Amino acid sequence: MRSNYSGLQIAIHWLVFLLVVAAYCAMEFRGFAPRSYRPAFNMVHVSCGISILVLMVARLLVRLKNPTPPIVPKPSAMMTGLAHLGHLVIYLLFIALPVIGLLMMYNRGGPWMAFGIAMPYAAEANFDLVDTLKELHELLANLGYFVIGLHAAAALAHHYIFKDNTLLRMMPKKQA
Repeated sequence: MRSNYSGLQIAIHWLVFLLVVAAYCAMEFRGFAPRSYRPAFNMVHVSCGISILVLMVARLLVRLKNPTPPIVPKPSAMMTGLAHLGHLVIYLLFIALPVIGLLMMYNRGGPWMAFGIAMPYAAEANFDLVDTLKELHELLANLGYFVIGLHAAAALAHHYIFKDNTLLRMMPKKQA
């Protein structure tokens, strides 16, 4: 059995990371730009979200096909359970967030863009649904900060405190 994730899994992991950073930055920094730039920030945010959704589904399918490389030394059953729970939360969060965002954009009933392309929208807006979806999207996005921080802290704890190969399994390999 291999000691690292596959190159595809590593690439998807770090690409999703970069897209998540870009999606969060688009929303956090749009208030600093002139109001006329808001549609561009929104398009970046939505385009990143769609990309994250596609990559997370692909990552899930690849993960189901490829075995997870073992952690050496082997962690306790409790730590393994917590890791599985953490990964489940990450998958659910970063699949649900884009789906909710897309439903929100569609139900606004007006033009919106992703990847520079006009996207379909409902013939009639449903603002009650949009408001509910927006609240849920923002709640989950804020939860995402905590989940991402916890995920990074756990990876660093595994590397520096538990001294196992958890973090190294997801690092790109150096070419000789």
